[in-house]
Amino acid sequence: MTTGTGVAGAADNLPPKQPLVQDLRTGYKECAAGDARVYVSGAPTLTAVLHDPVEDNRPAEADLVKGEFEAWWTDADGTEQRRSFVTHETPSGTRQQWRMPADDLPPDTVVSWRVRANDGRANSPWSSEGDGSVCEFVYDDDNPEPARVSSPEYPEDVLWVDGVGVYGHFTMDSPSDDVVSYQYGFIGGPYGSAVPERPGGPATIPFLPLESGPEQLTVRAVDRSGRSSGETSYRFYVKNGRAPVAHWPLDDAEGASGADAETGTDAQAGAGVTFGGPAPARTALTATATLDGSSHGYLTPGAPAVADPRKSFALSAWVRPAQTDRNMTVVSQDAGESAGPVLGLNARGEAPAWSFTLGAAQVSGGAPETGEWAHLLGVYDAETGKAHLYVNGRETGDPTGADPSAAAGAFQIGRARDGNGYHDRWHGQVGDVKVHDRVVVPAQAAELAYRKPSLRGHWSLETAADGASPDQSGGAPLKLGPGATIYRVPEDSCQPWSDPECVPTPEALVGEGHLALDGETGHATAEGPVVDTSDSFTVGVVVRLADTEPDRPMTVLSLPGQHTDAFKVRYHPGQHAWQLIMPHRDERGAPETVVARVDGYGGEVHRVAVVYDDASDRIRLYVDGQTGAEATADLPNHWQGAGPLQIGRARTGDGWGEHLRGDVDEVHAFAGALTDDDIPFLGSGVEPCFC
Repeated sequence: MTTGTGVAGAADNLPPKQPLVQDLRTGYKECAAGDARVYVSGAPTLTAVLHDPVEDNRPAEADLVKGEFEAWWTDADGTEQRRSFVTHETPSGTRQQWRMPADDLPPDTVVSWRVRANDGRANSPWSSEGDGSVCEFVYDDDNPEPARVSSPEYPEDVLWVDGVGVYGHFTMDSPSDDVVSYQYGFIGGPYGSAVPERPGGPATIPFLPLESGPEQLTVRAVDRSGRSSGETSYRFYVKNGRAPVAHWPLDDAEGASGADAETGTDAQAGAGVTFGGPAPARTALTATATLDGSSHGYLTPGAPAVADPRKSFALSAWVRPAQTDRNMTVVSQDAGESAGPVLGLNARGEAPAWSFTLGAAQVSGGAPETGEWAHLLGVYDAETGKAHLYVNGRETGDPTGADPSAAAGAFQIGRARDGNGYHDRWHGQVGDVKVHDRVVVPAQAAELAYRKPSLRGHWSLETAADGASPDQSGGAPLKLGPGATIYRVPEDSCQPWSDPECVPTPEALVGEGHLALDGETGHATAEGPVVDTSDSFTVGVVVRLADTEPDRPMTVLSLPGQHTDAFKVRYHPGQHAWQLIMPHRDERGAPETVVARVDGYGGEVHRVAVVYDDASDRIRLYVDGQTGAEATADLPNHWQGAGPLQIGRARTGDGWGEHLRGDVDEVHAFAGALTDDDIPFLGSGVEPCFC
């Protein structure tokens, strides 16, 4: 007999909600049917989120629901097969699942399925009823066939082909008609996935070789079920990048009427051009051309250097502007009555900047300085459609989409054309103008702009004679002041492993000796100033403080001007850090750029180095070969210290102070900025090769 309460409960019960198609999954894929049906590589797990409305008179713990799944297909004999599965009760709103049995699932057959919810009293409508939909999938038990790979630019196993900076196009094609993507990878990258226009079709990818040597592309074909083919390996061999199609060194003899082309057509010079000008130091250039900024200051071969501006190309030159307050052109190429690509100086913004202009697109960056050398490189990558600008070997500005004109008129050095004639004439030096008919890749951009560091001093501090320790490179010796001595390991020192009574003799920091400073007056100097602190330089030293907890700051390196130090490197005990201090002017109390690298405590051997890169206006402090953001700062237009290099002291007021108490060894000084790869060699006893 049913009680009144039971009758009311049954009458008030709300049936579960119809499962929504968007809440159904075949594996991790959404419910679909027809041409969009899902393909799976194994027995899938069917899932659905099921909901049951909450009745006011029903306790919360009774809000449970279970799912009834049903799947069906037609077998090879034409007989319909049906399977069903009922889940355990779980709270409303949770995802229910049915893992279909693998041994019961037919391959290459359309399987349909649906689901409904049950709350113990009533069923919901099937998910396929009304506005719902049946879900379909096909179980694929075959892997696709491996892809075949081909490339017109880089045929397989051919020694050697085209080269760095020239795109190759690689087509991947599997015989299987259900392939929907190709997973690929080159040695060192890039890695990715290429999608054919239609299932089973081929896909083509571009690849830009960044270095010469053997290269390999590996490919796997992936079908619509996610199955992968075996791996295809495609080997090819990349040559070095093609030489420039035009090259004017501009190192012609004084009085020459034009510039000889190493490659391409000789360039005639206007009357405002003189040869035999200065060249950037520490490069292979021996001379440059000087353009006076007048209407006669130009050179032209009278013919194009960029044959087709719609294809990839690059323009480069070494330049030194005599002014930065107006627009000036380094190189350009005519395009009818206007200019095509233009590489030069743009003074229209808030501050002057280098620029590469191509049609309506312009990339700008860097900071031109009057009288300072810079290497400029403009690159147009036709594959990506973007223009790039490199200044001193580093990309600057944002790559910009460009739509270059097809017109190819005469190439110009020192001027650009518009409808009113030529304008924006260059005033200053220009050298080593090159035109490439390919992409110049980043490593080559750095190589074109490379200024080889030059050793200005190396004091190994092994010996001293007449109060001076010799420079290993034959330059000025380090003169030892009062309180400075050369410590050498005694030749008759004993060894603890061979003599139990031995009291070990302290080792030298590097080699057989080092400089010992007393912390009161001890110092050493090298007549100089050894390095030009207004230009790129590197100074390195090996140092050990005598005290674990020094009671005051101590300077290990400095280079003075008349009133303060152009730079100094010191240990600051309060911060347990090495500091690099660069006053902005040769004045007492001038503002300073200070960077630091925390070291911990004194008493240990450290290799400390300062690197100033004038091309990027960046100063770095290295400790034991490491630097970081806290040890790096921007430092534009630094001034030149004129005094001798100081070891173990710094300027303080009218005299000297911050004397170092400890040991110093392997002092190196270079004109030029060493790279991160070079720094670890300093103080190691092995000279950097600058290869």
